[in-house]
Amino acid sequence: MSSPAPSRARISVIGAGPGGLTCARILQRHGIAVTVYDHDTDPAARDQGGSLDLRAEDGQLALREAGLLDGFWKLARPEGQEMRRWNAAGILLNSQVPEEDDLYKPEIDRSQLRGLLLDSLEPGTVHWGRALESVGGPHDGPRLLRFTDGTTVETDLVIGADGAFSKVRPAVSPATPHYSGVTFLEAWFDDVENRHADLAAMVGRGSGAATDGERAVFSQRNSGGHMRVYLIRRAPVDWIAAAGLDVGDTDGLRAHLLAEYGHWSPDMLRMIVDNDGPYVDRPLFVLPAPHTWEHVPTVTLLGDAAHLMPPVGVGVNLAMLDACELALALAGATTVDEGVRAYERTMLPRSTEMALALDGAADFLLGMGDHVEGEDEFRALEAKLEQRSGRTG
Repeated sequence: MSSPAPSRARISVIGAGPGGLTCARILQRHGIAVTVYDHDTDPAARDQGGSLDLRAEDGQLALREAGLLDGFWKLARPEGQEMRRWNAAGILLNSQVPEEDDLYKPEIDRSQLRGLLLDSLEPGTVHWGRALESVGGPHDGPRLLRFTDGTTVETDLVIGADGAFSKVRPAVSPATPHYSGVTFLEAWFDDVENRHADLAAMVGRGSGAATDGERAVFSQRNSGGHMRVYLIRRAPVDWIAAAGLDVGDTDGLRAHLLAEYGHWSPDMLRMIVDNDGPYVDRPLFVLPAPHTWEHVPTVTLLGDAAHLMPPVGVGVNLAMLDACELALALAGATTVDEGVRAYERTMLPRSTEMALALDGAADFLLGMGDHVEGEDEFRALEAKLEQRSGRTG
């Protein structure tokens, strides 16, 4: 089958996260029809996660191409770039406060970003409650999307923007995510200025981190008076069940965490056990570094589906940059195949470089704080990220 022109192709994006929605928005701005399928039943079906920092050279660039940068600035929190670090005793080691005109990586809630993108799309673009089971059909198309409800859709291009455990990925690659050995346990705090005033004052307007070298805490202010705290530890992927608990046993998990973090100061322990509501288990999975594939003219990947890395502030930014470059490549190509090739020529080397730079960074997340070696590692990793982005100073 000959590859169709993008303007006449049936293009299907799997996944209505920031990457998939950014791709759809930019395609529509260039007059290219697209349909997005997502397994959620509606936009509010589940919590979208915490705050994101959108960087000037990737996340913000993508929003500019999407025509949404002004809308972003109405929601963004430049003050959220503030970063504090403590030791396990709760002693402040350093604080980085952004300059008033520093707009390099302001924060925005993930739900707000998703809402901004959803509202920009043509009505009916996103089909909710469509969980993909597999991608069939010949490599040169047309492809057949098989959904778990038994329905099928024929399409000319499948864009996998469906995250870590992508159902699209097997159509181009046999790679599967593996557990990094590091797990996050997420805790929520509501109305922090009133109900958790001491923690609000301690964390400030942005984020904060502490470690004892074996376990860590990362706290993050969100909009609307909310805060999220991530408890970072090395543990088996099934550590909750192995402890005879389940994720809904909040009191049991608190007792378990107190035993692990018991030598931390009372101020730090409040971040760990004074949360409102249940914890959320978030084990960290990564793809092999690097992850590449042989070109297929009818399927490609972006974001975590293409390059799942440790969460050190690049994931959503890279997903949105991928989405932007893919959409622009298709808009400037004579055929879908040509556009996908052009995109992958840029994206795969970039993701390879970044994945290799961040290989093992899940363990690094436990080494920040009052340990000089860990702090040096953190600075080295920041330097790698800034070197990649071309940012100096």
